[in-house]
Amino acid sequence: MRVRIDSEHCHGHGRCYDLAPGVFGDDEEGYGKVLGDGVVPPGEEHDARLAASNCPERAIHLSEGE
Repeated sequence: MRVRIDSEHCHGHGRCYDLAPGVFGDDEEGYGKVLGDGVVPPGEEHDARLAASNCPERAIHLSEGE
């Protein structure tokens, strides 16, 4: 599974890195960012989906595959 954040839609609520700290972090301005290369680490898929479904702006996009 891969993940990305649409930076044009992210408003910096922080739900992504609160719900999935193994997948997301925050940048210097508090906006969400994907950790690593965008591949969701093994065992973090549920948290990534939870973060995506809780993003108020729907700025998180998930895709299957590596």
